[in-house]
Amino acid sequence: MRAVVQRVSKGSVKIKRLDYFAEIRKGFVILLGISHTDTLTEVEYIADKCSHLRIFEDGNEKMNLSLKEVEGEILIISQFTLYAETSRGKRPSFIEAARPEIAIPLYDAFIERLKKNIGTEKVKTGVFGEMMEVEIHNDGPVTIIVESK
Repeated sequence: MRAVVQRVSKGSVKIKRLDYFAEIRKGFVILLGISHTDTLTEVEYIADKCSHLRIFEDGNEKMNLSLKEVEGEILIISQFTLYAETSRGKRPSFIEAARPEIAIPLYDAFIERLKKNIGTEKVKTGVFGEMMEVEIHNDGPVTIIVESK
C-alpha cells in the first residue's frame, strides 16, 4: 500500500457525472494506491501512520503537531496510478495495482480506520473508480510518502 500525504490548507474533489463534491480545510489530502498483495494489515499500518503523522508546525515553527492536535481533516482519493510501472516502454503498466474486487474493500477499510482514529466527521472521500477533479492547496509544500513494508 502506498499513500501520498499532502499537508493542505484546503482540498476538494468534484465528480461531475455524479454531481458529487467534497471539501476539507486544513489537513491532509491522501492519494491512496492499493497493490494486489495488500491486506488489512497494510490498511491498519498505513491508516495509523497517516493519522498520527506530526507534520504541522508548533509555536516554534517545528513540524511537531499531529492532525488531531490541529483539528485537521482528511480527504482520501483512490489512485491506482501510484502503482504505475514505468521502467520499460512509454506506456505505464498497472499490473501491481489491485483489481477492484480486492481494492474496494481495502479502500473502505482504510476510510473506516481513519474515521476511528480522527473522527467520522473529519474524513471525506472521493468515489472509488470514478474520474475525479481533485484540487489540492499544498501547504509548505509538505508531501510525505508512506508505504507498507
